[in-house]
Amino acid sequence: MQDVYLGLGGNIGDPRRAMQMVLAALDARRDTEVLAVSSLYRTPPWGKLDQPDFLNAVAMVRTSLDPHALLEQCLTIERALKRIRAERWGPRPIDVDILFYGDRTVDDAGLTIPHPRMAERAFVLAPLAEIAPEREIDGKCARALLETLDQSGMERITPDGMWWRVDGDKKSG
Repeated sequence: MQDVYLGLGGNIGDPRRAMQMVLAALDARRDTEVLAVSSLYRTPPWGKLDQPDFLNAVAMVRTSLDPHALLEQCLTIERALKRIRAERWGPRPIDVDILFYGDRTVDDAGLTIPHPRMAERAFVLAPLAEIAPEREIDGKCARALLETLDQSGMERITPDGMWWRVDGDKKSG
């Protein structure tokens, strides 16, 4: 079993509901369990600015799936939620990125772990620092890296990570 950090986001349709569905689908699997979820953050778009604000969160899951199998499960869930990859950094109902897979490094045509640009993105680091402030990225902890980035326009919109529990079950957060 590996502890994995996933970045979740979206900005069209109902991204909160889409993220809830991703986490519920992963948590329902026998080989994957959601252990922690950050608060939900409203964040300005990054890369392509002429689009709606995003909702973002980070989740920690424990899984026995290998990195490529986990990626395929995430992509399958994204497709079921009508994700179409038409434009880089463009609007989307859901996006799931594998940020970390334990301490493993993967670098091939279909997958790069750790996620290569997370240290530049406050919308990833704020929720990551909430649930794993000491997690290291290139030798620096997430909390310290976040302090070096522009966080203007970001807003924490839930008090904790329970927003994803549709059924009110409090076992994970």
